[in-house]
Amino acid sequence: MNNLKQSKIILLAALSIIALDASPENGIKLNDAKSEKGNITVVDKGNGNSGITASNLNAGRDIILVNIQNSNITYQQILAAIHSRYDTKKTIAVLTNTIGVTDKAVKTFFRILGEKKVQPDKLLEKLAEIAAQHQELVARMQSLEDEDPAVENLHKEAAKAIDNGNYTLAEQLLASAEDKDLAVAKRHQETADKHFRSAAAHRAERGELSLTQLDYLVAASHFKEASEMLPAADTESRMDYLNRQASALYRYGDEKGDNGVLAQAIGVFRQQLLNLPREREPLRWAGTQTDLGIVLETLGERESGTKTLEEAVAAYRAALEEYTRERVPLKWATVQNNLGNALRALAERESGTKTLEEAVAAYRAALEEITRERVPLQWAGTHVNLGTALARLGERESGTETLVAAVQAFSAALGEYTRERVPLKWAMTQNNLGAVLRTLGERESGTETLMAAVQAFSAALEEYTRERVPLKWATVQNNLGNALRFLGERESGTKTLEEAVAAYRAALGEYTRERVPLQWALTQNNLGTALQILGERESGTETLKAALQAHRAAQEERTRERLPLQWALTQVNLGAVLQALGERESGTESLEAAVQAYQVALSVFETAQAQYYIERTKQNLSLALQRLKQRETKH
Repeated sequence: MNNLKQSKIILLAALSIIALDASPENGIKLNDAKSEKGNITVVDKGNGNSGITASNLNAGRDIILVNIQNSNITYQQILAAIHSRYDTKKTIAVLTNTIGVTDKAVKTFFRILGEKKVQPDKLLEKLAEIAAQHQELVARMQSLEDEDPAVENLHKEAAKAIDNGNYTLAEQLLASAEDKDLAVAKRHQETADKHFRSAAAHRAERGELSLTQLDYLVAASHFKEASEMLPAADTESRMDYLNRQASALYRYGDEKGDNGVLAQAIGVFRQQLLNLPREREPLRWAGTQTDLGIVLETLGERESGTKTLEEAVAAYRAALEEYTRERVPLKWATVQNNLGNALRALAERESGTKTLEEAVAAYRAALEEITRERVPLQWAGTHVNLGTALARLGERESGTETLVAAVQAFSAALGEYTRERVPLKWAMTQNNLGAVLRTLGERESGTETLMAAVQAFSAALEEYTRERVPLKWATVQNNLGNALRFLGERESGTKTLEEAVAAYRAALGEYTRERVPLQWALTQNNLGTALQILGERESGTETLKAALQAHRAAQEERTRERLPLQWALTQVNLGAVLQALGERESGTESLEAAVQAYQVALSVFETAQAQYYIERTKQNLSLALQRLKQRETKH
């Protein structure tokens, strides 16, 4: 095709040869070509004003083929005039030789130009395009090979048809070859898909094997790989494998305290929801919303702020739009239980009791369907959750009625949650029972209830080991510290208080600020209180100053804006340390700071209507004001 692209003159010459009765090989020059009816001359003046008309052609006058795209006559008129006067048989052979294709192909080229009604100014360009495409097609056809002899034969026949310009036949032959190849490919693809599905199933079983060995991250990797092996159309199986991947990630993040892995699980579940329209599979969509809510809730409990927990509540409520009590009663009840958990965690970061009351209502709704006879372990789990919400609610109320109800809920749960049957859940319930017993013991005289709390926490640590569940181990250590602290307050000496300090410091080994900022702050607060009581029994101020430092560290995360109630509790504790320091110092600076701490805490408790804490804080404030007045009188 390089010859064809050299210049317009060569193309125009090739066109004019059609009208010649000889060839260049015979020594006839294009400019000297003669006929009885006139001369044919090929020039390219470039001005586009040849003066050639249709009447000139038909009258047999000399024909000068100039820059044809600018001529006033049509290409078809020129060919018609030439064809009427000259034998084109020999000259087509010349054009064939010039372009480098068969004569039949040349005829096809001109047929295409005519059928497509190519404009005169595009004739040369389109002839070049057709010829170039033709030659490239011929070259490609020569390189095609196929293992199937029948298809290979069709290739050869199609190549021959193309070479001869029989494009219609070539199209038919190529279509036949395509159909045969597709039929074979489909058979092979079906076989391949079966093997891919089988391979994916085997990879998924490797994931299940890893779960059996508690290798959650390895299992998650296997499930992900299994999903990628499946054929594109296997959406159901792919979603199943991806759900298993997310669940394995959740189990690792939950047990090992890895928030980054929890975030990965959330990402997988959210992608699943994007790929699963609610209208197509409403119940499956609701199930994925539930799974998403569980992971969001777990992560939200570890983070500061309320955004992630609010997202968990939203996920559960979305699920309940499809999981109705009439449609799927047990699933409805399960999500009600989960909703209660998220609301309870959210309530920890809010003042007032409204969200806690919503949590209690959600748990009690769940127990209407989750009965002990129907699903005993689930019934026990819901009682644990109800007990926890009641305990938190009881902490914000005066009296002990709600706290006693919480103890009853935990005790009921232990009827099904036995150590032999479900050791980790038994440990969890022992921990929760210990927490509410500690709160009750704080409000009662004597040490019996507090001793029962210490026993419950110690039992929980038999299964909640640091190696197995580090964050849960830390939680129990913190709670044990609380029980020991209150017990130590009612005993003489410092041994029990020192044990409390050791328990808090052990908890902080896993409760880091980066990992679980709010739990870290809570434990710092509790450590500060234990150090304060211990410092009051020692001479000097070193331990009291350490207590002050711990409380101030706690307030770096327990801010008034973020967690008003917890901030106020830390203010009360801070006031107690300042008051103790003020007792040992001359002057009034520490006592004045204590009064101020109690006053700001009291304003928050009054807003939250936390009656129990209001009464306690008023007592502390009264004592601090009394000591300040005495000190000022002396000065």
